[in-house]
Amino acid sequence: MIEIVPENPAQHAEAIEALFDATFGPGHFAKTAERLRENSVSLPQINRVALEAGKVVGVCRVWPLVVGPSRSPALFYGPVAVDPAYRGNFLSLKITQAALEAGKAAGWPAAILIGAHSLFGKAGFTVVPKGRLTFPGPQDPSRIMVMDLAGDASQLEGLVTAP
Repeated sequence: MIEIVPENPAQHAEAIEALFDATFGPGHFAKTAERLRENSVSLPQINRVALEAGKVVGVCRVWPLVVGPSRSPALFYGPVAVDPAYRGNFLSLKITQAALEAGKAAGWPAAILIGAHSLFGKAGFTVVPKGRLTFPGPQDPSRIMVMDLAGDASQLEGLVTAP
């Protein structure tokens, strides 16, 4: 039985980092999304971890961001990782949906995610028009998505940065 819970850094951090390394390899630190994460701190109360018998088998980390000259607040969802033995049952989607619910309940207005629309569109994410959001490095515009949480994600426009 898989349980999805908020992250407890004292219990989960080491296993989460090992899962990221196993899933993405050392190259994930070179991605544009890491530029946002390295200047921020994830939100354990919104992050979600999938556990089976106490073992971390999946995770969705969430980070605060600001967008554009108005510095509109938003949450950045990812990385999302699932142990290879647990893939194929949409666990990554279930973990992300639980984290989205937590972000909305906490009153955050919008979510941003970089990923495959074929998967995350099922959670309600939509691809933003090309050029509406920019990042501190190259990013495939077809993978930039937003979603309303407790506000209106369509209002987000400009450079996405750490707060």
